[in-house]
Amino acid sequence: MQPTRRTMLKGLGAIGCSLAAHPLTTTMTFAAAPGENRLVVLILRGAMDGIGTLQPVADPNYARLRPELSRASPGADLAEGFALHPRLDPLRPLWAAGELAFVPAVSTPYRDQRSHFDGQDMLEAGTGRDVPVGAVRGGWLNRMLGAVPGVTAETAFAIGRDTPLILTGDQPVSSWSPATRLDLSPQARLLLERLYEADPLFHAAAFEALELAESLGRSEEVDSFGEMMRMTRDAQAEERAAEGARALASFAAARLREETRIASFSLTGWDTHRGQRAALDQALRRLSDSILTLRDELGPLWGKTAVLAVTEFGRTAAENGTGGTDHGTGGLMLLAGGAVRCGRLFGGWPGLDESALYDRRDLMPLDDVRRYAAWVLRGLYGIEAGTLGSVVFPGLDLGDDPGVLV
Repeated sequence: MQPTRRTMLKGLGAIGCSLAAHPLTTTMTFAAAPGENRLVVLILRGAMDGIGTLQPVADPNYARLRPELSRASPGADLAEGFALHPRLDPLRPLWAAGELAFVPAVSTPYRDQRSHFDGQDMLEAGTGRDVPVGAVRGGWLNRMLGAVPGVTAETAFAIGRDTPLILTGDQPVSSWSPATRLDLSPQARLLLERLYEADPLFHAAAFEALELAESLGRSEEVDSFGEMMRMTRDAQAEERAAEGARALASFAAARLREETRIASFSLTGWDTHRGQRAALDQALRRLSDSILTLRDELGPLWGKTAVLAVTEFGRTAAENGTGGTDHGTGGLMLLAGGAVRCGRLFGGWPGLDESALYDRRDLMPLDDVRRYAAWVLRGLYGIEAGTLGSVVFPGLDLGDDPGVLV
């Protein structure tokens, strides 16, 4: 029996973050539905830093809590005291056209444990603390399919991965996973070494690489050459990752131009415990590229499309000592597409004063990410509010319509 990602985490707890945000967890899922509206759900695995993405520059505590990060990637003003990370500048035309919006200070009901796997499970299951994961079957997108008359499955293909939780359940949905090139972090290398510790060929290659690296490190000249080579490899890896994200979005757009009406796929690389500047830069580039690819390749259908980008939780309000941020609570939701009433910020802002933080360390969530998703589903597919609050998102109080759809 092949190990699940949860059993692997239990055996390798020290390196679980690498696995939870690893490219091999990326799959795409598709389903067809009646009507012309399209929905794309992007799962940002690894916990996107909402404070670094939509920067609260007017909050006097922002620069105090993030003295290095606030200077490292200063964004230009967007609206209402917030600046947009420069890597998302390519999306500004969408903002101007009313096709991009943000919801700061939102989260799932997940609290305090700060586990990627548990957080992702709750995000994809669409449940709350009173309805734990596993109490209802499957993920919220699959349950939504069951609530829309006339939904049919479109054939797709999975390579070595199960359908992600968000689309598992009673409704038949297939998956397709692209070939993914591995560019491993040190933690991910350790993961593979643990998994294949009985494989002499793997270890022989690993030790040979280590010995070569150590020998190169003995010379300053080679050090400089090695640094140059490292930077070149990093740039090449970033470009490959960006190409991969564009390929995922392009494949999704091709399906959405045909019978597919609903697509969901993951973008990884959001776990920024250290060296956040470079990691967040790269992850936001992939997000921007994905959205623009969808916009460009959907053409006129973009006007009937809603894109939701969601993550399992946010990150700490303060930067840590390694140039990163740790697992937090309140995060950020991004909405895009011609079907969404955009060019604005939804919700409120709790502030970053210590007394306003959750547990005196995290951004305080003011709203439930499921509520915005539910109102998008209601607008796109006409699902009754009672069904959304009892079947799709069990226990959710939809509250007033935030007006996210055109």
